[in-house]
Amino acid sequence: MISTGEATMRLLARYGVDTIFGIPGVHTLEFYRGLATGSAVRHVQARNELGAGFMADGYARSTGRPGVMLTISGPGVTNAATALGQAFADSVPLLLISAEAATPSLGKGWGVLHEVTDLNGVTRPLTALSACARQVEDIPDLLAQAFTIFASKRPRPVHISIPVDVLASLVDDDWQAVIPPHRPHPDPTAVAEGAALLDEARRPVILVGGGAAEACIVPLAEKLGAIVMASNAGKGIVPDDHPLSLGGAICRPECLEFIEAADCVLAIGTELSETDSYVEKLSIDAPIIRVDIDPAKINDRYPSAVGIVADASATCAAILAALKRDAPAQDGATLVAGAKSRIPANLNESEQKHMKLLEVIRDVLPQDSIIMGDACQVTYSASFALPIQRPRRFHYAAGYCALGFAFPNAIGAKLAQPDLPVLAIAGDGGSMFTIQELVTAAELKLPLPLILWHNNGYKQIRDDMRAGNFPRVAVDGLAPDFEALAKAMHCHAAAPASAIELAEAIKLALAADRPTVIVVSEDSAWLAD
Repeated sequence: MISTGEATMRLLARYGVDTIFGIPGVHTLEFYRGLATGSAVRHVQARNELGAGFMADGYARSTGRPGVMLTISGPGVTNAATALGQAFADSVPLLLISAEAATPSLGKGWGVLHEVTDLNGVTRPLTALSACARQVEDIPDLLAQAFTIFASKRPRPVHISIPVDVLASLVDDDWQAVIPPHRPHPDPTAVAEGAALLDEARRPVILVGGGAAEACIVPLAEKLGAIVMASNAGKGIVPDDHPLSLGGAICRPECLEFIEAADCVLAIGTELSETDSYVEKLSIDAPIIRVDIDPAKINDRYPSAVGIVADASATCAAILAALKRDAPAQDGATLVAGAKSRIPANLNESEQKHMKLLEVIRDVLPQDSIIMGDACQVTYSASFALPIQRPRRFHYAAGYCALGFAFPNAIGAKLAQPDLPVLAIAGDGGSMFTIQELVTAAELKLPLPLILWHNNGYKQIRDDMRAGNFPRVAVDGLAPDFEALAKAMHCHAAAPASAIELAEAIKLALAADRPTVIVVSEDSAWLAD
């Protein structure tokens, strides 16, 4: 016989979980009994539950497999809630296992340790499933539901809380993982209808999101001559250097005109979010073919002419097979090249500086590198300006726009993909939300470069205040000495004064024995050259 906490950790291992991110507490000791030496699951000690959540998120984004975090109840869950919100917005398979107050006290308001009178009520709006295992038998059932959601539905977060008295109960070690169902295949009639619309189209556009990460979009685009634009999560599904690809430039006015002029739009695995285009509502007058595993997306703000609730990969293959056209509808490559050539002339002063930084990153990093971007102006520019050639290689906290996302995400990604180079980009303001996780990465000896874009505050909000004629309030603040701070946290530090020095700093960081904070000041002379 073993404790329920131990059995839970063993069951997670049977679902293929090899890493859990968290911080131990008095209510989670039975879980940690199951994570002791010899466990099949590695535990990574974060310095804040928000950091643990973002690490688990980074693990999931970079692999497509569920990321798992473990917290106490009460403040552990509320600290992690922001990470749940980000994963919910971006359709990331994230599992939060938390302790819960003892069953007899639930909802009573007795003032017990870490009490929340409705803990699952806190996380329910941020998850696909939030439930409490009030008895031992609930745990394998709830985990089966969680991994079914991750495998066959829109992969949003799940929170399972387990009361401390349930955790301490003894059980036989006989819980087994279930085999989740496959994702649904497309309806042949809907496929035929969509293919017919695409056969008739003369100005087709394909919009791809993270839900299309495993789909083969390139041959479909080439058959149609369709211009392809990606959400942030969709960057790299069609390589950004492909002649038909505008990458993440859906946020650029030079590219939005193609959507407005389209006579058929194929949207695959994307909710057509305003946080990707920076447009409250896209001007789409053409019939839309929507392919999504979430039936709620088929007729939301952008109702479909043809809606296909199915796996994106199977659907794209079926549409390609059903197309009857003999030649591409348009010379999409020429149109794409023209749009790309117009972008540089329309960049503002800050974006021109971003380009200098991004050019160095592009030239130094191998093509299979993973980029984690925080919500900051450099990342906004990277959406359209940093070429990404493979799926799941560019990640940005777009939907929920949570600050502090990038560096802990990079930790999770590096642990999940140790053979791939990983780099994080963050602003000086946003980095302070999770800066303590530098210690976590140093302890793990991870060679992670953190490009810290330093503009003395929250510049995006500062710019918005100026543009809207608002008073300038709370957007400037005293910044730490980031080089000294990095060294105090057992990391390397650099402050390059030229593009050559930046390139060398990134190369050294990728081969180092610990993280490197690379501070790039926006007012550096070399960025204005």
